[in-house]
Amino acid sequence: AIGHRGLATFDTFEPGENSALLASLDGWLDRWTRMRDLEHAASRAVPPLYLWGPSGSGKTHLLTALVATVQASGGRVAWLGDLSTEDPAAELGSNLDLFLIDDCDQLNPALQQAAFAAFVEAADAGFAIVAAGRTPPVDLPIREDLRTRLGWGEIHPVRPLSEAETRATLRQEADRRGIFLGDEIMAWLLSRFHRDLRSLMALLDRLDAYALANKRPVTLPLLRRMLEDEGRLP
Repeated sequence: AIGHRGLATFDTFEPGENSALLASLDGWLDRWTRMRDLEHAASRAVPPLYLWGPSGSGKTHLLTALVATVQASGGRVAWLGDLSTEDPAAELGSNLDLFLIDDCDQLNPALQQAAFAAFVEAADAGFAIVAAGRTPPVDLPIREDLRTRLGWGEIHPVRPLSEAETRATLRQEADRRGIFLGDEIMAWLLSRFHRDLRSLMALLDRLDAYALANKRPVTLPLLRRMLEDEGRLP
């Protein structure tokens, strides 16, 4: 497959108004790095970290960047959510370094139980917990004991990009792929589709593949034809 899918790292995250958040994450990682070397597992635990913001604001990107950073230092990670194993509870244990919980606002009762079990285990095993959802913990539609634990540590909003920042980021990614997005295409996209960066990047990814498959440059007629083929023409 030919493509240019970017990696979800801190370097590829467009901060917008989230510069303070990135600094806080850097500080959290520094504390985690120092505490993981302590002899007793229970002493290694750091307060949980919770990120919240609307869909497409970059929460999963930041979680994935945390995974990459922890794994690069030799850490072991388990993920409860879209990227979880069938039995996330089986991943718990004293050799775990980081447990992530994504889409907290969408956890079904079984996943809520698995998330709560992670908090119980973390107290003894000393691994860190980082979670994300579309609302602050206090507003999550989940069981009270889990909601309380998610709200115990650091809580940070993830602010979506402005239209100008979204436009600049989309154009930068298109340039990286060798695609020229003219003002006509950009205006058409932003006026007819969700303006969150995740949706727009996914659309750009499909458009890139469609243009390659058809051996055509990216134009507004080609974009409309792709959406017509997908049954998504607005």
